[in-house]
Amino acid sequence: MSNLLTRLHSIASQFTISPDQIRQIANDFESSMLDGLHGSPSTLKMLPSYLSKPSGKEVGTFLALDFGGTNVRVLLTELFGQGQFRVHAREGKPLKDRAETYNHISGESTAEQLFDFIAQQIATLVKPDIIYPLGHTFSFPTDQTGLNTGTLIHWTKEIETTGVEGANITALLKDALLRQNLSNVLPEAIINDTVGTLLAAAYTNQFTDIGSICGTGHNTAYLEPSPPWTKEPMIINMESGNFDQLPFTHYDMLLDTRSEKPGAQRLEKMVSGHYIGELVRIIACSLFDEGLLATKSSSEVLTTPHILNGAHISLLLEDETPEHSNIKSFLEDTLRIIGSTKEDRESFKKIASFVTTRSARLVAATFLGIIQHMDPNLAEHHNIAIDGSLYEKTPGYAETINLTLAQELGNKGMKVTTSLTKDGSGIGAAIATAIAVTMKKE
Repeated sequence: MSNLLTRLHSIASQFTISPDQIRQIANDFESSMLDGLHGSPSTLKMLPSYLSKPSGKEVGTFLALDFGGTNVRVLLTELFGQGQFRVHAREGKPLKDRAETYNHISGESTAEQLFDFIAQQIATLVKPDIIYPLGHTFSFPTDQTGLNTGTLIHWTKEIETTGVEGANITALLKDALLRQNLSNVLPEAIINDTVGTLLAAAYTNQFTDIGSICGTGHNTAYLEPSPPWTKEPMIINMESGNFDQLPFTHYDMLLDTRSEKPGAQRLEKMVSGHYIGELVRIIACSLFDEGLLATKSSSEVLTTPHILNGAHISLLLEDETPEHSNIKSFLEDTLRIIGSTKEDRESFKKIASFVTTRSARLVAATFLGIIQHMDPNLAEHHNIAIDGSLYEKTPGYAETINLTLAQELGNKGMKVTTSLTKDGSGIGAAIATAIAVTMKKE
């Protein structure tokens, strides 16, 4: 065995999550849920959504605003009931452009500038003589005191816009709508994207009681059967990306130390699309430094943080050509690594494989923790609705989650299913708005 393969085997073993570790993580996750629910210190925020599952009878036309990262989307959505809906129009735009003519997520941008930009996107879909109830999917840790009132606790995903942390998000949006002469747009609900994903899937599948995002970021919500503050079922946004009782490697520690907020979002930094590319990069750089890959002089681009993203990782995993020619082209064109050997290219693929496999198994472990909290004897059926490019597009990712669940649940594994829920945050916002409008009438 070559020195490179020996080293890779050693690193891969550090990223391997055993069945015993899966069970320990699930148990620790459940304990953190209980702590968070009852006000004890916990890395899980357990934030109330003030929503339960939809009845499936929600109808009407609503605007859905989806702000979950570096892009903003607006959907004009009509709900017909019985799980039927149609998106009549949509608008979307990045919050910063590549030419850097504007950047509304930097520390130099203000809350007013950010929300004015968002209101301008809403304006493209509305007519002046029609009233539009609006639901807002805001995918950041938010302290909600009601269905339409939420305060940003802190930014994640490297966003730094000033004047938003600690502010009422709905108030910021309403003020921006008025500045853009959009008094006919009425914000009615603010939700997290995990809550939206759960709502969207539950609209068509009554067994859905967990909603998760496995994409650029990671988080999960679930239907709490008996929250201590209401005793009525309510969807809880856990902000699970902050969970930290995990088996960290040296590479995880390096990534965390160099991140915007060291010590925070530890699970997200091990599993999400925004970070798995960075983990692959850090591991590859260490192999360059050890002289086990192509000459270091040809890998200067690879020293750039976050040069690799989730799409790049999928490319590495998808290449089944005999000489890994697609990986060769990627290394040459994107990373400027010339003269790679077949062994080098296989190494990049192996690194991508064990990093993404660990990601899927860790996510599955948290799902197990939620299920054993909701239904210790697994007496009911449960569907886990998942949205995000990592789950949808990364080869083997969904299969690894399902296999991990099946292995741990044994002969009751058929009672737990997962499903891809596209546009969950957008459709879910429309459903939340329908529920909010109905509650106001009652």
